[in-house]
Amino acid sequence: MKKILVVDDDVTLRKVLQNSLEQRGYQVISVGSGTEALTKFSQDVPDIIISDVSMPEMNGFEFCRQLRSQPSGKLIPFIFLSAKNELDDRIQGHTIGADSYLTKPFEMKELLANIEALIERSRRVHAEIVHLIEQLANSQSGNAVTLTGSTSASENIAKPATEEASAPEPLPLTPAEERVFWETIQGYTNKQISERLFISPRTVQTHLSNILNKLNLSNRTQLVRFAYEHGYEKV
Repeated sequence: MKKILVVDDDVTLRKVLQNSLEQRGYQVISVGSGTEALTKFSQDVPDIIISDVSMPEMNGFEFCRQLRSQPSGKLIPFIFLSAKNELDDRIQGHTIGADSYLTKPFEMKELLANIEALIERSRRVHAEIVHLIEQLANSQSGNAVTLTGSTSASENIAKPATEEASAPEPLPLTPAEERVFWETIQGYTNKQISERLFISPRTVQTHLSNILNKLNLSNRTQLVRFAYEHGYEKV
């Protein structure tokens, strides 16, 4: 059963969302502020988060910003539900790290479609990471060398960069390229990235080509593997 964290200071809306989502088979945890949400998140990581923007103590933007600063919160699907419908608000929400931004009043069908799409994308991303881990393990096993003396072969298998350093090296990318990098390794298509970053698909492709050239990579799959091996998905 997929778990959803609902964050909104409107008690009535929280109850409506909880009832509707639970009827569709989701487990729902609901809180009234960003501060409470961070506490709940640290106790029990959900599969997806739905958050209001205007809340007491800590608003949704600050909650999302702090969530994305945590390693365990980098890839959690995040949806904003907000009465703020100005373009600048929507841009800010996406820039901070939201995957989707729906304005109130909203249609439950649209919210459910967003939830299902984001959970499926998260599943694909994690499946790809598992696949890359298996490839890496097989590659390391094939390259292991048995040495004489007390050193075993398993001790000489090359370790991923994530085990050798506490933090990855800074990316040799421009700020715009780095934003596209993070979107790409989360599994977004060029069209989705263009919509999320408010740039043209052609600009996305240009940035992606520059990223691949700078990192000496050939395609998106290699880029995802590079991100995993060097610890960027945990930053």
